[in-house]
Amino acid sequence: MTLKEILPGQNCLIESINADNVLAQRLLDLGLLPGTWVEVVRNAPLLDPVEMKLDGYLISLRREEAEYVQVEACYD
Repeated sequence: MTLKEILPGQNCLIESINADNVLAQRLLDLGLLPGTWVEVVRNAPLLDPVEMKLDGYLISLRREEAEYVQVEACYD
């Protein structure tokens, strides 16, 4: 399952980043590290970007970028 598929209000655990070097480095710099819990807060009106909360701060990510983040499980 990817981060793109997570609905607002759900939590998930990042499993891995499956992107090329530049995008993978950007995602890691944003704090999307394996083993980190992420809560999807909301989607923009046209579903892009996605706002998420991790480690006490909010980030926004394009859905096409969120597709490269593999997550382990989702919990409401």
